[in-house]
Amino acid sequence: MLVAALLLEQPQIAAGAKLVASSMFVSLAVRAGALASRYGVLILAGLVLSWFGDAFLIGTSQHWFLLGLASFLLAHVAYVAAFITAGIERRWTLGAALPVAVIAAGVLSWLQPHLPPALVWPVRLYTAVISVMVVAAFGTRGAGATPLVVVGACLFYLSDLSVAALRFTEPPFPTYVLGLPLYYAAQVCLALSIPASSSRDPSTAHPRNTPPGSR
Repeated sequence: MLVAALLLEQPQIAAGAKLVASSMFVSLAVRAGALASRYGVLILAGLVLSWFGDAFLIGTSQHWFLLGLASFLLAHVAYVAAFITAGIERRWTLGAALPVAVIAAGVLSWLQPHLPPALVWPVRLYTAVISVMVVAAFGTRGAGATPLVVVGACLFYLSDLSVAALRFTEPPFPTYVLGLPLYYAAQVCLALSIPASSSRDPSTAHPRNTPPGSR
């Protein structure tokens, strides 16, 4: 509905559909047990911050874009914290760091001629943070986390490329047709990673030989 409303230039319907869709990935995380572990709470925090980012990006001015950028940046910080909570494997992290850094450099080189001066450093900072999030996701996968973590992180990165293309360049077609499904698939993957990854969270572990629920 969101994509159709945007294609049909119905901004009010699009805004409503966007907030409903984003509310659903927050609800999904809660139903998946987000409040039962530190990992889940951090993923939920990232999803809630993303909800606010989606709300801010309904606006079209640079002010609203910066607010949306800041919300999503904090969401990625929350995701990184969640991945660290689930465990990070050093070799996987180092193995992902170089290719992700090369991709990030290519993205910034592509965007640089199109960025307004006021957005150069915010976009650079955001690109760095989301790149760290992707690297951390690979590190967590190497430590035994569910593949949903890596899938969600990579889909998020790809969806943000579509946002950047739409905002700063003149793409030959509306990139949100691909970017929005990728974005919501990414958030669903991260929400669904909660049950599997929470079992690796030390905050949910019970002391050895102590019955669950006892103090």
